[in-house]
Amino acid sequence: MRSGTRLLTSVWTLCTAAGIPVAFGQMPAADPADVGTIEGIVHAYYDVINGPPGAPRQWRRDSTLYTAQATFVAMDEHDGKPIATIQTPEQFRRATNDNFVAKGFYEIEIGSRIERFGNVAQVRSAYETRHTAKGPLLGRGVNYLTLYWDGTRWWITGAVWDDERANNKLPRTWVGGHERAP
Repeated sequence: MRSGTRLLTSVWTLCTAAGIPVAFGQMPAADPADVGTIEGIVHAYYDVINGPPGAPRQWRRDSTLYTAQATFVAMDEHDGKPIATIQTPEQFRRATNDNFVAKGFYEIEIGSRIERFGNVAQVRSAYETRHTAKGPLLGRGVNYLTLYWDGTRWWITGAVWDDERANNKLPRTWVGGHERAP
């Protein structure tokens, strides 16, 4: 057993030093339905944050979707200048949890385009947000997700999003359709 432990430790050390994500022993384990397809991981990406006021979010499940080095970039504008807020998924969870639970939050995909080449993919996913499932529209925007396939599952390596504004409207063709490019 000690040689097996040494081997795992050596592999982990080499991968970490090389900047390669190491996922063996991930706790908790991902649900294969969440990570077995691109559509499945995108569905889970939205599903984990949705819920009515008072309902806890599915943060443990959320943590199974991303590589250890994943980043989120939330774009905004101030005085006409772009502002990027860069966070890890864990920083995002901590920053949004209290508000999502107190007020409720639903982010629903309203259109998408998946582009895949070999073991990498990007997803353009248009969304709308509400405090309750059928409540008034709060806003719309676009998430861009980057993913890779490791031979057994999909991983999200990053998400970048921007909200719709008066000077930044969603194209009508991006809403309502679900495309898949080769």
